[in-house]
Amino acid sequence: MNRSRFVVAALLALVISCDDSATKSDAADSHKQMVALLDQIQARTLSENIYLGDGRLKSLRATLARVPAAIAANPPPGPAAGQLCTLLYELGQAELLFGNERKAIGHLSKAYELLPNAGKLPPERRGQVMFDLGMAYLRLAETENCCQLNNPDSCILPIQGGGVHTKLEGSSKAAEWFTQTLMATTQGSETYMKALWLLNLAHMTLGSYPDRVPRSYRIPPSAYVSQEKIPRFPNIARKVGVATFSLLGGAVAEDFDGDGNLDLMVSTWDPAGQVQLFRNDGSGSFVNRTKESGLIGIRGGINMVQADYDNDGDIDVLVLRGAWFFKGGLHPNSLLRNEGSGKFVDATFKAGLAGARLPTQTGAWADYDNDGDLDLFIGNETTVDVKAPCNLFRNNGDGTFVDVAVTAGVTNDRFTKAAVWGDFDSDRYPDLFLSNYKGDNRLYHNQRDGTFVDVAAEKAVTQPKDSFPAWFWDFDNDGNLDLFAFAYAGRVHDVCASYLDGSVNVEPARLYRGDGEGHFQDVARMANLTRPTLPMGSNFGDLDNDGFVDFYLGTGWPMLDELMPSVMYRNQNGRRFADVTTAGGFGNLQKGHAVVFADFDNDGDQDVFEQMGGAYPVDGYFDCLYLNPGFGNHWIGVQLVGVTSNRCAIGARIQVDITENGKMRSVFKHVNSGGSFGANPLRQTIGLGKAERIERIEVLWPTSATTQEFRGIEMDRYVRIVEGKDGAETLDLKQFQLGK
Repeated sequence: MNRSRFVVAALLALVISCDDSATKSDAADSHKQMVALLDQIQARTLSENIYLGDGRLKSLRATLARVPAAIAANPPPGPAAGQLCTLLYELGQAELLFGNERKAIGHLSKAYELLPNAGKLPPERRGQVMFDLGMAYLRLAETENCCQLNNPDSCILPIQGGGVHTKLEGSSKAAEWFTQTLMATTQGSETYMKALWLLNLAHMTLGSYPDRVPRSYRIPPSAYVSQEKIPRFPNIARKVGVATFSLLGGAVAEDFDGDGNLDLMVSTWDPAGQVQLFRNDGSGSFVNRTKESGLIGIRGGINMVQADYDNDGDIDVLVLRGAWFFKGGLHPNSLLRNEGSGKFVDATFKAGLAGARLPTQTGAWADYDNDGDLDLFIGNETTVDVKAPCNLFRNNGDGTFVDVAVTAGVTNDRFTKAAVWGDFDSDRYPDLFLSNYKGDNRLYHNQRDGTFVDVAAEKAVTQPKDSFPAWFWDFDNDGNLDLFAFAYAGRVHDVCASYLDGSVNVEPARLYRGDGEGHFQDVARMANLTRPTLPMGSNFGDLDNDGFVDFYLGTGWPMLDELMPSVMYRNQNGRRFADVTTAGGFGNLQKGHAVVFADFDNDGDQDVFEQMGGAYPVDGYFDCLYLNPGFGNHWIGVQLVGVTSNRCAIGARIQVDITENGKMRSVFKHVNSGGSFGANPLRQTIGLGKAERIERIEVLWPTSATTQEFRGIEMDRYVRIVEGKDGAETLDLKQFQLGK
């Protein structure tokens, strides 16, 4: 009997070993397929991509080369001079986008010299050429100082200290050209307001603001003062080893190797740009472990979002690609499976996700059918040139997915910019909000039978029209999910006008306060959220650990002149928000993308990481990590582990009841990765303000429809709570100081 049992066990072990070997072989093949496909995409990008391809630049250079030398040197007045002027102007713009500032200045200067003899050009061309010359010099100043001589103060509004340039040619010439532009253009026009804004920035970089700015063009220093004072968050990215230089991209903070410390993964939308993993070494720095993690060859990615899709206890990552590339963005996404200890393999082909090759920047995980494993929604970008229905991949529970978007009724067929899950009517089934650019937003109500119905019009949440980032959150701590949708409207001239208290006629953000029964009310104006910000990457977290969530907006527009600060808003007890951008040192003028709030040093307060960079080759920048100086408030960290529910507990709700100043109040958190561009860790850090004690912690598990209650938990520590298990385990996480 014993021998028989031994034989059966041996045979079973052999079968398992074979299956495991086959699985590893399949995974390796899937990984190789993805790397090969990304190689092909990178090759096509070199010439065809509308932002990164150099096809137009080469064509303009070739056209100029064909102009006879005599005409190029001294074109006769009239059409010939006009055509050459236009060619030089367009070539100057193209050279600038590829980082050839000196060549751009040369071509634009020649175009400017030709203007008097150029015949019938558009009347605004003179002002445009002067402005673009100013912009070319300002970009030269950025390259020679902010990029080549980068320091923690670089590009932080208002520019001062180390942010003042040491190489002065670029900003000096830029100030001259912007002043001439202001003198030659109509006051209040778009070009005028842009030139005024950039003139003030140029003088800041020269250390001559405000005194050297002509009074009629000066933005007063008072315009940059925050609405509320907070301590400054120093940028320590370079000091701790995460100041990656790249174009726009994504970021995820998570404990990928299971050592209790939050690591950082970053990407860039450049198809040649390597996805990188930085391991938190637990002593104040990060170490690049891209090669050791198996990620070499996994490139590109405008955004990323994480989840434990196979319920094995390791956090996996989805990389999203192709956004804004239109018909050139038919790229595959990557599902990076964590095989343990922070080592990844691309499982996209094996999981059945490789067929969805449509332009996207947004994806979101949720257990929409409450079967215990996580499903995946990917929001694609439908345009005139590309029909791109969205995908809803149902998890089969065996590491594979099937697309059920059509039968579920969630194809959207619009230009999807954000996809976020949240149970807005408290029926335990997650609903889906889609932010659509240049089209009505959708709110898909989960019918609990595998299908969804769009109730956005009924619930009056179709706006804003120019919608971009969005998220579900509980900003007022009433236990009900609210909905925030931002307008990607206006430009830097509108930002300038808002700093001057001028009239700004742009679409505002919408802050929809929910009542938990399925109804919403827009309270954005009452909450002081009317300023134009142009958010791209954005996320929320609790800066000061007062128990009310704050938010940070990475801002910008692809063109180089759109230099505007990222914006931080502090929650004022769930009623209003105060702009604390300059007080906290968050006003980086470079393009801001993925935002992460995370406690990287296990001290209980959330630091802020921002992935930086623009769309064009010239517009790369260093990522930033803003260290939280601490506010002296209490906190509790909670790591939930699902058993019947999905392992990483996405969709669960945490309620912490505290006594503060002799009164009871509750703080609510819903487990997700935060906003729609940049991913917070799934381990939740919850501020408790000046609490005297925690009365109880309650966890609602939607899948199992159970509620657990825990008492006697001390503040200022991390705990692990397992679904269905009594008691909370205190996590022994080492605290350390970043940058030491």
